Amino acid sequence: MGNRNEKITVLGAGSWGTALSIVLADNGHDVRLWSYNQDQVKQINETRVNELYLPNIKLPERIQAYFDLQTSIEGVDTIVLAVPTKAIREVVGKLVRVLTKKVTIVHVAKGIEPETLKRISEMIEEEMPESVLRSIVVLSGPSHAEEVSLRHPTTVVVTSKNMDEAERVQDLFMNSNFRVYTNPDLIGVEIGGALKNIIALAAGISDGLGYGDNAKAALITRGLAEIARLGTKLGANPLTFSGLAGIGDLIVTCTSVHSRNWRTGNMLGKGEKLEDILKKLGQAVEGVRTTKAARQMAEKYDVKMPISMILYEVLFENMNPKDAVDELMTRMKTSEMDDLVNILTE
Repeated sequence: MGNRNEKITVLGAGSWGTALSIVLADNGHDVRLWSYNQDQVKQINETRVNELYLPNIKLPERIQAYFDLQTSIEGVDTIVLAVPTKAIREVVGKLVRVLTKKVTIVHVAKGIEPETLKRISEMIEEEMPESVLRSIVVLSGPSHAEEVSLRHPTTVVVTSKNMDEAERVQDLFMNSNFRVYTNPDLIGVEIGGALKNIIALAAGISDGLGYGDNAKAALITRGLAEIARLGTKLGANPLTFSGLAGIGDLIVTCTSVHSRNWRTGNMLGKGEKLEDILKKLGQAVEGVRTTKAARQMAEKYDVKMPISMILYEVLFENMNPKDAVDELMTRMKTSEMDDLVNILTE
């Protein structure tokens, strides 16, 4: 479907960057998968497997791994940025130094930068001069890398300030396994994708404590209200949070063993220490960093975000996870309809 035989660079050979490379290769594109790890590059090119992040998945021949950034972007119009939020500025800075023409950046990470409270598209705009940036497209939605790499049915959304570019990127990725919708609400899509990781941490804690599905359903539902409250305050369309980038992404992240955020919360609920969990997982757990940003945003914009606020205490102030979930459950006494009306009329 869509455009054929483009050269596309994917920056970041983690599980998600590799899975999206598979989608693009299946669509007939020549994919250059860049990694800062020379051993990983060699291993992918020699064995056709990304042993570190997607073991047992054979990579198509159209994917070639690169270590040299400049070589990886030669003749490329579209660059997929698949690195964690904390690495965005550094990698984009390196990219700007080797770019010689305008490119479209497709960013696929989900987070908010603490202190600046910038969404990822805003961070990219700050780091990339207009001379080399055509536009930014965001790809988000309920999508675990492990399932995408197995070509299981997955549906996502793309958004941009330039919807013509969003539609072009939709064509690049769309196939029978990987469905792509467009949504013009850039703020809503980015906020939904970032904040659902916080709620997934809380849902994981609840599961780790053995509290069952009823408690988790309540956390997910109230979590969605919390995301929508902040999102609408920032200018998002409340309907976005009823779609793939909102409730869709929230459900998959709060209920799946593939979710690093859920797994982190689950281990916290079972009494493990955050530092030990992060070492064990060895990959970015975006919700931890985003919780810092969410707390700052709740205070700055005067938005009620009880789950985010209490999770901050668990992660950074040694609050007992059981006390946190119990406190959240006793908080849920307000009128639900009043809350929903407030979100829709922000």
